[in-house]
Formats: sequence, C-alpha cells, structure tokens
Amino acid sequence: MKLHSDLLHYITVFIGFLAMLNPFGILPIFIGMVEDLDDKTARWMAFRASFSAFIIIASFCIFGHLIFRIFGITIPAFQIAGGIIVFFIGYHMLNGEESKIKVQKEMSPAELKQALSNIAVTPLGMPLLAGPGTIATAMNFVGSNKSLTNVVVVIVIFALICFLTFLLFLSAKKIAGVLGEGLIKIITRVMGLILTVIAIQMLIMGIIGAVKLYTSIDL
Repeated sequence: MKLHSDLLHYITVFIGFLAMLNPFGILPIFIGMVEDLDDKTARWMAFRASFSAFIIIASFCIFGHLIFRIFGITIPAFQIAGGIIVFFIGYHMLNGEESKIKVQKEMSPAELKQALSNIAVTPLGMPLLAGPGTIATAMNFVGSNKSLTNVVVVIVIFALICFLTFLLFLSAKKIAGVLGEGLIKIITRVMGLILTVIAIQMLIMGIIGAVKLYTSIDL
C-alpha cells in the first residue's frame, strides 16, 4: 500500500515538474538565442542552462526553507521579481529586438563566452526554467515528506527532467532548420507575447500572495 502511495507521489512530482519547467514552451526562446551560434556553442548553452536549473532547484530542495528564513525571502517576492525579469525578455522578443548574442559579435572569444554563460544562467536557467513556480513546487514536494529518501528521489526526478530538457535543446537547430527563418520569427514574437502575459500573471500572483501574507484580506 505504501509502495503504491509513494509511486503515485513520485509520478505527481514528475508531472508537476514537467508542467512547471515547460521545456517545449521555452524551446522557441532557446532557438531564438542560439540560431546564429555554432553547434558546439549551442550544445554548451543547452548544457549550461539545464545544469543551472538543476543546481538551483536541488539547492532549494535541500536548503530552501533555511535560505528563505535567513534572508527573509517569500514566494510572492520571487514571483514578483521573476515576473519583472520575464516581462522584459518577452517585451524584447515581441518587438523583434536583437539579443545580446547577435549584437555583440565584436566581443573577444573570452568575452563572448562569458556573455553566453550569463545568458544561459539568466534568463534561461532562472527564471525561465527554474522560476518561482518551479522553486515553490520543489519546496512543496520535499516539504510534504521531509525524509532523506523523499528529498533524494525528488532531486533525481528533477535531474531526469533537466536531462530531457537538455536533449530537447540539442535538437533546437534541427527544429529551426525545419521551421525556417520566417516561421521562427513569427513563433518568437508569439512566444514574446505569451511570455509577457506569463510575466503579468506572475506579478499578479506575487502581489496577491504578498497581500495575503501581510494582511488579513482574503482575495
């Protein structure tokens, strides 16, 4: 009976993480960022983004409640900050503005690698992959059963999803080739619109959460 209950819990963890990460929704964003890069650099970006997301979520699975307590951080604050970051990303995509990757081609190899590394971590690793919702979901899954086994299994499940995301990102350039430049631009602008809407939703949820947290108002 317990085995059946644990299995259902871990299936829920897998589905919950997959829905929150939404690698298929982020794929067009990744394509837009790497379409002008060589395959080796695109693979490195894919690994860096996926690995960054894993490190962030694994850290919050283990130390999340302690981190929140030490710094006085709340989930609504994460949602508001994440919403602001995602909004500007979506706004630039919606207006068809060139990314830093495309604009700064005069950089030295070392400078370009550092710029790409920064982009892979933020915004790809966080908040697009490991955003406030994913962090909250992870902390909820480990908080429901604080046993070492549960924490380890939750982290392993997230690692599996990050690996699947990495494999999906590896196919980004092939998918871009099939879709064509014109369709990619259309998809990029549509995703920009969707991202701005997601950002506003994150801001709304953050504000509602903050009001509930600091007042007695029931929204």
